Amino acid sequence: MSLPESIALVAETTGRLDRILADAVTTMSRARLQALIAEGMVNVDAIVVRDSNFRVKLGQQVNLTVPPAVEAKPQAQRIPLVIVYEDRDVVVIDKPVGLVVHPGAGNENGTLVNALIAHCGDSLSGIGGVKRPGIVHRIDKDTSGLLVVAKNDAAHASLSEQFQAHGRDGRLQREYIAFVWGVPEKPAGTISTGIERSTANRQKMAVSRSATAREAVTHYRVEERYKTPPIASLIKCTLETGRTHQIRVHLAHIGHPLLGDPTYGSGFKSSLQKLETNIKTGINALKGQALHAAVLGFEHPRTGKNLRFESALPPVLVRLREHFLDKQPTETKARYVT
Repeated sequence: MSLPESIALVAETTGRLDRILADAVTTMSRARLQALIAEGMVNVDAIVVRDSNFRVKLGQQVNLTVPPAVEAKPQAQRIPLVIVYEDRDVVVIDKPVGLVVHPGAGNENGTLVNALIAHCGDSLSGIGGVKRPGIVHRIDKDTSGLLVVAKNDAAHASLSEQFQAHGRDGRLQREYIAFVWGVPEKPAGTISTGIERSTANRQKMAVSRSATAREAVTHYRVEERYKTPPIASLIKCTLETGRTHQIRVHLAHIGHPLLGDPTYGSGFKSSLQKLETNIKTGINALKGQALHAAVLGFEHPRTGKNLRFESALPPVLVRLREHFLDKQPTETKARYVT
């Protein structure tokens, strides 16, 4: 059984207790330190202090007790994963279609979190005092591609801050490949709207001008047009924000929903029946929206090095593209191994 960790320091300046600790203990987030203070795990000159605002004076002795991380509630489950990169701070996953990222109602087991708890084991030092992976962004169950996860508090804080900055400072890069109905009028452009949960259907998100809507910005570029007259196209999307269902909502908003999207592209079911048999076969093979998180770049939370990863299209999307290009479908091997 792990023993509590004790950290002792002498204040080199005057200031708030949580700030003094945050400056000295860089491996933990400030929120985690504030929680430990509230739990009575910090004393100043041998007196327990539970107030993060407490003013520490120069030269005072501060002691922090960090209890061992408790086991995560989600069960560890051996689920096949493609690990693109891993070190003591982060793990980058190439997620397949069908894998839910986080346990929730109706998906208590069989998720990426369950798989990572099993894969990482004791290398998870704990997020907020719990041995669990730090999920800083998600991709939908039926979207494939790259996702980064934190393995400790410091990495979680750094990655969360980068995602909150939405890539506007150049550290974060996210690029998606999307197959959509039709071809946008402009070959490249920016979709900028508010997005919030639909009042008509709580399972959907919707473009909104409401004051409560969150800003959402998607940049797109048309890469390929299929057939004459064009019936579909391949688009690269770069995210400036990361809202729930953002790309799906934005492309549907401009009249070009994702192929196979049952939520935002249902109005194109009749169009599907008019297509050539091979193309119809390619679209029907989809298990959800034709969307792939192809590029992920971020600043490493410990080293500051810029990391960039690319993921090839999964076989089902490769075959879909080949059907559009009238190529003989390629026999592809599964990417996902145990």
